[in-house]
Amino acid sequence: MNNKEIGEIRRRVRRDRSNMTAIYGCYVNENKEIISEFHQSTGIMPENEADKYFGLMRRALSGSIGKNLIDITFKTSQVAASEEHKLLMDLRSSKLKEEQLRLAFYNKVIETVSLESNYLILIGCDSYDVPFKSRDDSTQADASNEVFTYLLCAICPVKQTKPNLHYIPESKEFHDGGMLNIVSAPELGFLFPAFDNRSTNIYNALYYTHSPKENHESFVSAVFNTPIPKPAAEQKKTFEALLTRTLDEDCSLDLVQTVHDQICQRIELHKESKIPEPLMIGKEDVKGVLSSCGVSEEHLAKFSVDYDEAFGFEANLHPKNIIDDKRFEIHTPDVSIKVAPDRTDLIETRIIGGVKYIMICAEEDVEVNGVSIHIADGEPATV
Repeated sequence: MNNKEIGEIRRRVRRDRSNMTAIYGCYVNENKEIISEFHQSTGIMPENEADKYFGLMRRALSGSIGKNLIDITFKTSQVAASEEHKLLMDLRSSKLKEEQLRLAFYNKVIETVSLESNYLILIGCDSYDVPFKSRDDSTQADASNEVFTYLLCAICPVKQTKPNLHYIPESKEFHDGGMLNIVSAPELGFLFPAFDNRSTNIYNALYYTHSPKENHESFVSAVFNTPIPKPAAEQKKTFEALLTRTLDEDCSLDLVQTVHDQICQRIELHKESKIPEPLMIGKEDVKGVLSSCGVSEEHLAKFSVDYDEAFGFEANLHPKNIIDDKRFEIHTPDVSIKVAPDRTDLIETRIIGGVKYIMICAEEDVEVNGVSIHIADGEPATV
């Protein structure tokens, strides 16, 4: 799914737009015990309560593609005959009204999800009469040719607040309010089936994880039984270690700058082109940049092998998962330097008198601890 398709479904997840007639829930404690199982009719909910339920569900469709929102692909054999796919399809076709199916799903979640607090499983089913969209992106609501029926699930931590004084209007006094159990934003969730090309795709699902450091692999394995990419933060660390390990003495400041700059340029060009499909970077793309920097054939060959071992054979990666396009950082054991990504040209390395230095061009507006300083003119250093 691309950003436009995700946004189209996300905009539906509201009380006044959705055909989700009920939201089903299961409250689970830290011991993996069900405290309560319930369903709430959206038609008779107080408006402010409904807004909060739908708001939580909508958060399971938020974040960045590849980092928070990850495509899940089922094998053909799974779609044809597998327990995990059949359960999702049966939940969808029953519109969640079959209690035994809901309990089977809840048990899968409970067996595999471990959060630091109690948590709430929320799930709903909506049927979307997809309006026809012409080539100029204008929609015709009365020209629908498909109904997209989907499940939307959000798994939300429930955290206890600290006892605080609060105001009682009747007595005009402050009193201890005790501890409250507050539902937090979802930690994980999913949309099934996928809404690809604005149409139903039962071969895919869209998985949500709040943290780029955690993908809840055991949950994905139990509910979808498919592999999932490493968490985005782990992909970045793996890519950085890959360059360090395989390039050896070829891994210079200029090389890292070039890799960072070229990937940033691709991200910017893709953004300007307004292509809806997410940008992906492959092994050959990175090798092309490395080759242009003069990396030896021996190191290129090692990079190729190690890349496949680290990410999977010929795997494509979301570029924002392997670089930070918002900043460029340099670290030594005692010093950290942050540079705007488009000004990495201000940095260079030099050896002066046998000592290695990182040089930063500082012509004007230099501050130290918030104080503007003046750099006196002097004899230029010699290499």
